[in-house]
Amino acid sequence: MTSTDKREKAVALRYDEQKRSAPEVVASGKGIVARNIIQSAKEAGVFIQKDPDLVELLAKVPVGEELPAELYQTVAEVLAFVYSVNTKFKEKLDPLNPEHKIKE
Repeated sequence: MTSTDKREKAVALRYDEQKRSAPEVVASGKGIVARNIIQSAKEAGVFIQKDPDLVELLAKVPVGEELPAELYQTVAEVLAFVYSVNTKFKEKLDPLNPEHKIKE
């Protein structure tokens, strides 16, 4: 992810509806910190959304804070996409369900 200052930036979000009313920022950084956040996400199999405009907005939210209401709609759209991709992927990999075979 690049921004106007040409350094990589990354922001990691977590949403646990049991604990919080909105997604929270759990990590944020530039340069090497951003690369570490991205690498950790890749290693954990976490979806990465590359959107320089969105990362600029999210980077303004302090780590540990919930997202402001103004960002709900945008982040909800990203999360909806992620959930749909995850659901489709899990269905393809469910070995106990004969309807969900990996399609080649």
